[in-house]
Amino acid sequence: MKIGVIAIGRNEGERLRQCLASLVGRGLPVVYVDSKSTDGSPDLARSMGAEVVALDMSIPFCAARARNEGFDRLMQICSDLTFVQFVDGDCEVAPGWLDRAKAELESRPEAGAVCGRRRERHPDASIYNRLADLEWDTPIGQAKSVGGDSLMRVAAFKEAGGFDATVAAGEEPELCQRMREKGWKIYRVDAEMTVHDSAMLHFGQWWKRSVRSGYGAMDVATRFRRGKQGLFVDQVRRARKWAVGWPAAVVGAWGLVMLIWALFGTLRNRRLAEDLAALAAAFVFAAAPLQIIRSAMQARPRAGSWRVAFAAGALTLISKWANYLGQRRYLEDRAAGRNTRLIDYKAAGSPQATHA
Repeated sequence: MKIGVIAIGRNEGERLRQCLASLVGRGLPVVYVDSKSTDGSPDLARSMGAEVVALDMSIPFCAARARNEGFDRLMQICSDLTFVQFVDGDCEVAPGWLDRAKAELESRPEAGAVCGRRRERHPDASIYNRLADLEWDTPIGQAKSVGGDSLMRVAAFKEAGGFDATVAAGEEPELCQRMREKGWKIYRVDAEMTVHDSAMLHFGQWWKRSVRSGYGAMDVATRFRRGKQGLFVDQVRRARKWAVGWPAAVVGAWGLVMLIWALFGTLRNRRLAEDLAALAAAFVFAAAPLQIIRSAMQARPRAGSWRVAFAAGALTLISKWANYLGQRRYLEDRAAGRNTRLIDYKAAGSPQATHA
């Protein structure tokens, strides 16, 4: 049973070299799909033995489209492939992963895709990188979806119809949903899969990534909804709850008490009314720090320290405002008839440059 590889990227520099170095030289067909890089990535990929597909950027770009075009080219090169490894160009495939993933799919004929543990290359470079590393640490066993890196069964990929090229973000969960509807199962195994380089050193990068997450979640939840349990429906609701519902509740609690006393109280009770209004608003406001504590307690076993756990809790809550902003941008694009957009948070360059 043969494996082929599809890597996608744009201006990944040294990250792409590390990615391809972990793949080439194994006798596997490797296709690199480039999205109009200006750093010589296509030439680098060719020099390392990869087949290069240069995307036509006059057509709206998204990762889903890049992976589909890579898959088409891979099938032209080697039509008898059984499995295909998808990997982002900023990821290095761990030694032994392909053999482990292949064995997993061979032993589970019902499995359409399998993923492992993706780790952050520089988790200590910033709290944002550390949180990304925690984000990759999902439960072992049957799962609803994979991420950008996974080994997929060619038959399952074809039966589901491949990636939906109209999805700007969240394309893997959307594809996995269609796979599961076809009867395939998705698994995450306890094995090292890839090393990822988020290169998130600043709050602005993390914020843009969170906006992108909200944008993609709104897109998928709106267009591919499957009832209350549909993809990203809960994520969309949580963002609205904290970004809109919570501030409104704080103001509403204060305003309600003041209104009651304005209608039924007396002037000499005004001071008491103000105190009660402040108390009511503070009571509702306390939901936010309590949520941070709750999230921190959940993250503590994986975070390694309470400092990281509380940072994770605080940033997770703050991200709801960025998610909601992404939702609003999606709705604005849809109302204006614009195509879904790609929101890029990462600077181009090598790991050495970005982490200097």
